[in-house]
Amino acid sequence: MQGPGLFYVDENGTRLSGRMFSTGCGNSSAYGVVDSGYREDMTVEEASDLGRRGVAHAPHRDSYSGGVVNMNHMREDGWIKVCKEDVSELIHRYRKGMF
Repeated sequence: MQGPGLFYVDENGTRLSGRMFSTGCGNSSAYGVVDSGYREDMTVEEASDLGRRGVAHAPHRDSYSGGVVNMNHMREDGWIKVCKEDVSELIHRYRKGMF
């Protein structure tokens, strides 16, 4: 691989390259949402909204998930901060369709 990329590195040093990752105890719920809404041609705004929606679903299905979402957008020349939001606020924003 040449140029910038996205990698997941676990505590054992395993490195995986990919287009998106979800980690933590609520990741299966987040993946379900993200996988169902992901498109290759998404705008940054659409992708950020989908990511927030995925994170909001994790604590709904997994009581150990929650806290704060720190979202960054990775670009070739670095990253930009997209948001820092409380998960409980996201749950209320996206609650339609969660139940």
